[in-house]
Amino acid sequence: MPHPATRLPAFDPESGTLNVIVETSKGSRNKIAFDPARELYELSGVLPAGASFPYDFGFIPSTVGEDGDPIDVLVMMDEPVFAGCLVRCRLLGVITARQTERDGEAMRNDRLVAVSAKSSTHDELHSLADLSEALLHQIEHFFISYNDATGKRFEVLGRKGPRAARTLVEEGEARHRSAQKRRAPRKAAKKPR
Repeated sequence: MPHPATRLPAFDPESGTLNVIVETSKGSRNKIAFDPARELYELSGVLPAGASFPYDFGFIPSTVGEDGDPIDVLVMMDEPVFAGCLVRCRLLGVITARQTERDGEAMRNDRLVAVSAKSSTHDELHSLADLSEALLHQIEHFFISYNDATGKRFEVLGRKGPRAARTLVEEGEARHRSAQKRRAPRKAAKKPR
């Protein structure tokens, strides 16, 4: 049976909030990643001294991004949580970006930004437009410098609001369903008697 983190829908059916599984906690230099094949969380990298994740970072279950992985999301909330924690969120928007790998292959690798539905500190946030320009620039700079430290290039293309972010999640859900259908075993045809 698959790990519970891989069976959750992208959106909670009762509340409509976005389901996010946190992998890396705010303030950590350690990049943690969920490995669905082994059903565990593992250390996938370490940020340089002086660098840390500005907010909790995780993925949206039952989605596949353009890079082939679950869609990434940065979550603003009052205090950091542990790897594997389910956090119900509302989308603030998306930082659209192109990521160039070490081998020169370029792809879209947008970064969604959300806020915990239970946050009291950030309760007034409903869109990226509610964040200060300075904070948005710092978040973008984090992704640029994080990728640079791993030999990749991260180019910010723009910013969009919660509606565009939701569309990206819905597209990711469709890619996930399509991938599941391709992996599903075919039922054997009944033999005539």
